[in-house]
Amino acid sequence: QVQLVESGGGLVQAGGSLRLSCAASGHIFSIHDMGWYRQAPGKQRELVAVITSSGTTNYADSVKGRCTISRDNAKDTVYLQMNSLKPEDTAVYYCNAKVSSTPLSSSVFYWGQGTQVTVSS
Repeated sequence: QVQLVESGGGLVQAGGSLRLSCAASGHIFSIHDMGWYRQAPGKQRELVAVITSSGTTNYADSVKGRCTISRDNAKDTVYLQMNSLKPEDTAVYYCNAKVSSTPLSSSVFYWGQGTQVTVSS
């Protein structure tokens, strides 16, 4: 089993910054893609950013230029630096990781429990 634990959410004023972290632990052989998703009240969960094991990144258009995803493979941790935050960024942010637990096992997607980000106007 693999656990993902997020941290770094909170309340911030519009224009401010936050840095989210997500640490993976448990039975891990390798972590492939890691990403951040968010879900606002009454809306579907959406991709914010994703990073491959080699460092290739992809961002939602709504956060391009304002957010940076990065990872520390030695720590099995992914980060999301969010700048110039807007009220519409308010959501629960979830960490996601595609993990192989053994050299021969298929990869499995795991989710964190979510961390609340609230941006006040």
